[in-house]
Amino acid sequence: MGKEKSIDSIKLQVLHEACRIIGHAFDLDEALRKVLFLLAERLKMQRASVALFDEELGKLVIKASYGLTRDEEKRGIYAPGEGVTGKVFVTGEPCIILDVRKEPLFLNRTGARKFEKEQISFLAVPIELEGHIIGVLTADRLFGPDIDFREDIRFLEIIALLIAQFVKLRILLEEREQSLRQENLILRTELKKRFSDFMAASRNPAMQKVLALVRRVAPTKATVLLLGESGTGKTLTARLIHELSPRAEKPFVKINCAVLPENLLEAELFGYEKGAFTGAVSSKPGRLEEADGGTVFLDEIAELSLSLQAKLLRFIQEREFERLGSTKTKRVDVRIIAATNKDLLRLVREGKFREDLYFRLNVFPINIPPLRDRKEDIPLLINFIMNRLSKEYARKLTLSPEVISFLVEYNWPGNIRELENFLERLFIICDEGKVSLKDIQSLLRVRESQATQKEQKIPTKEPSAEEILDTLKRHNFIVARAAKELGLTFRQLRYRIKKLGLEKDIPLKRGRPSVAL
Repeated sequence: MGKEKSIDSIKLQVLHEACRIIGHAFDLDEALRKVLFLLAERLKMQRASVALFDEELGKLVIKASYGLTRDEEKRGIYAPGEGVTGKVFVTGEPCIILDVRKEPLFLNRTGARKFEKEQISFLAVPIELEGHIIGVLTADRLFGPDIDFREDIRFLEIIALLIAQFVKLRILLEEREQSLRQENLILRTELKKRFSDFMAASRNPAMQKVLALVRRVAPTKATVLLLGESGTGKTLTARLIHELSPRAEKPFVKINCAVLPENLLEAELFGYEKGAFTGAVSSKPGRLEEADGGTVFLDEIAELSLSLQAKLLRFIQEREFERLGSTKTKRVDVRIIAATNKDLLRLVREGKFREDLYFRLNVFPINIPPLRDRKEDIPLLINFIMNRLSKEYARKLTLSPEVISFLVEYNWPGNIRELENFLERLFIICDEGKVSLKDIQSLLRVRESQATQKEQKIPTKEPSAEEILDTLKRHNFIVARAAKELGLTFRQLRYRIKKLGLEKDIPLKRGRPSVAL
């Protein structure tokens, strides 16, 4: 009675640990090996194997074992019906061989059992999943010679059931991964087609030149520098270059150089080792490592500090770097695409950007024109964006010819990004049907006089420096309020203040301009 309780206790422990292994493992072969090792460690089993049916080979192949070498595993291949393993696979019935020396069905194909001098028992149970036999679990005695064989078989059948469930989870995971890969391929193909088609349909000669340059440079390894105002589509252009390149199947990693402070940006780029700085509780690869084989898009490259510029230059030249806190040199194969809305040559002259890095980045520059210089493309862009938003919001909005005309004449200082954000606001605010000119004017916060001029296609007069200063004074130099009165956005007014050199005329507060330039 005491021995039975002891065996039951061991069974529960083994099953508990086997469930934990299976529940936390994603590598099928490794998980199976851990389960077999557990059986050997807690019971009296000397050898065991899991053979699963390989659809391509049409045979049973050992996927994991305990007590077998790798070479012995490789020899363990059985056709259905061949030997004890093949017979159990075909019949679906467990098998007990009391002495393998006296059993002709026992083929000893692995060569692992040298049984001239000793009696060895052999057990085999089917692994069944949803009514189909998918493999066979084999083992020597589990609980020793003083315990009934049927106890061994019953316990092996439970283990086989757990293994079957793990195989099922693995199949589902592989199907999900395949589905995601297919979905990703479809989305990438759609993106490439839509953006390429849009650029190809552009009526603007400058955009036609951009597309020609993209197609020419994409198949090469050349570093590309994208130049243009904020919102002109530099990120989409970079992704299109990647998608048209031989690296399309590899990662496209975007890094915004203006978002993080210098120390965090360095860690983000190059990665770090455990203990490299406070809070680095474990090692972490950088974005450059994650992009190995693919493309790294460095947006707002002009915002890099001079020290980081030096490290980036070394990487571009040598394709080598070290993680923070490490002396081990790593090499990766990535293509660099950089982008900026700044005048890099001016920054070079001012000593704010390294000249050698500029020439390394400027191998193949592409200038993307602002939207105001390609007004003939605005109707096409509106249609392009509206079709996408109609699908996302599951409803349709119609813009009248006068609305389209108004939008074409608008200056769009935020370029395509501003146009896209504006059209999305229309879908949020306006009811289904036609959008009125009043809705448009209200959303763009254009003054009545400007709106009248726009409707008549008369260019709006930009406020003079004197008008801007007078308006700022009336609003105690609060830019947002002054911008509203002038019919400008906050960003537009800040731009004009800088352009007209008005910062010197604005009172300082605590050593900084009150307009927070």
